Amino acid sequence: MRIISMASTTIRPSLGCFSPASPRFPLASRNLSRTTTLSFSHVTHSKLLTLRRSVRCLGVAESGNTAQAATEEDLLKWVKDDNRRMLHVVYRVGDMDRTIKFYTECLGMKLLRKRDIPEEKYTNAFLGYGPEDSHFVIELTYNYGVDKYDIGAGFGHFGIAVDDVAKTVELIKAKGGKVTREPGAVKGGKTVIAFIEDPDGYKFELLERGPTPEPLCQVMLRVGDLDRSIKFYEKAFGMELLRTRDNPEYKYTIAMMGYGPEDKTAVLELTYNYGVTEYDKGNAYAQIAIGTDDVYKTAEAVKLFGGKITREPGPLPGINTKITACLDPDGWKSVFVDNVDFLKELE
Repeated sequence: MRIISMASTTIRPSLGCFSPASPRFPLASRNLSRTTTLSFSHVTHSKLLTLRRSVRCLGVAESGNTAQAATEEDLLKWVKDDNRRMLHVVYRVGDMDRTIKFYTECLGMKLLRKRDIPEEKYTNAFLGYGPEDSHFVIELTYNYGVDKYDIGAGFGHFGIAVDDVAKTVELIKAKGGKVTREPGAVKGGKTVIAFIEDPDGYKFELLERGPTPEPLCQVMLRVGDLDRSIKFYEKAFGMELLRTRDNPEYKYTIAMMGYGPEDKTAVLELTYNYGVTEYDKGNAYAQIAIGTDDVYKTAEAVKLFGGKITREPGPLPGINTKITACLDPDGWKSVFVDNVDFLKELE
């Protein structure tokens, strides 16, 4: 997927019901209070028309909150019922062949497909542990001539579930990989983990688990207000809050969010570090892509629940896959892709 930044579009509310001579409702309410004290034998036809229009306009205003509440309730239900799945995570690398070699030889991934777009001067490669129509995968982007990116402080790591963390670390060391945390129990828990870095400096957490249908299991991002982020991803994205864990000793809190249990689906790990409200996001990590049955309704929900649309919903030129792109309250980007169009693109 080509990563393109586009300006958002502001949608202004319709004011056709309101009198242009006054702000919002004051004129209508003043006319109503004055004319209703008159005897109807003294009210002219034109005044009656004015009165009726004022009442209709005022009625719309009074019912506005109810209509908005109904819209919110309808959208919340639709978002929860929508057929959503995390499709892939997109980020930039400085040497495509080097990265593919590391992921296939050290992490056991498969190269699923590769496409070169010379007219746009970039190459994509998709890697993962199963086909794209059923697994969460990685989409690497190489931009011609760019060999280095700034990962920043906001991106955390990707998570990979493995049967034996120690053996995986030994293999990575033998292949010349960098281990930044040796295998051992997670702080405050029993799960055995380790951390490694790929050739571009992206961190991977290895988690020791039994067999799982989704080995590429986590994307960790840091946020400045955890409660705000949880509410946004629940309402706008339809994710479930799977669990939270507070670590006062190390001054951070995490929230695991997703569309299914952690041991069966890929999840989003949000991390809040005490007192830190903003992060430098760099220019390396790009976005997560999520499937949806309707990109247009998705965009409505994102706008309503506090997100920012950076690409209005609609088909991509050339391939006609419908998408919409947005930012969460911390500025992390996500792209929603029409489910039917996505499968057609894979074909």
